[in-house]
Amino acid sequence: MTEAHKPLGVILAGGLSSRMGGGDKPMRSIGGRTILARVIDRLAPQCAGLILNANGDPARFTQFGLPVAADSIDGYAGPLAGILAGLDWAAMHRPEIETIASLPADCPFLPNDLISKLDLARKSAGTALAAAASGGWTHPVIGLWPVSVREPLRAALLGGERKIDRFTPKIGIAHAEWPILPYDPFFNANAPHDIVDAEALVAAFPHA
Repeated sequence: MTEAHKPLGVILAGGLSSRMGGGDKPMRSIGGRTILARVIDRLAPQCAGLILNANGDPARFTQFGLPVAADSIDGYAGPLAGILAGLDWAAMHRPEIETIASLPADCPFLPNDLISKLDLARKSAGTALAAAASGGWTHPVIGLWPVSVREPLRAALLGGERKIDRFTPKIGIAHAEWPILPYDPFFNANAPHDIVDAEALVAAFPHA
């Protein structure tokens, strides 16, 4: 993907972190660095810019120097609401950007070829959207979205839709597959035991 066609990276940090016991999951440390710092470092070279989608006081993320866009749909409507917030931010602040990449803020080992493979998948399939897959599982939150889909997405959300994988087939979606050995690049830290597992991964694969 050329520099001119890189997407805006939208890091989704608006969840309630209930399985982690509350608080901001992305601020947990793995190998001496926050999960969010790891996500930013991996994504920044692949994107035309990064923003955070988060609710509540944005000042808690000041150290990262990124714009923060809150959900425009009330009631913690899930990742679709965060994706819509990213699409709206791109349309308002970066109108030259045609796509956004949505990524969860709790995946510390994202691949370096994430954006290029997603872009190739959707172009090869002739679809508007693309999402990641690994180990026989799809990861609908990790995907490429054209900014032009924001009004259909808004209408779906206002109509009560909350599931990404019910919405995306209506638009058309392809999947790009990654291997899970030596580790799954889409490992996500949802619960305290995941932090322990992530520490072990960093110890075994320092460049993960």
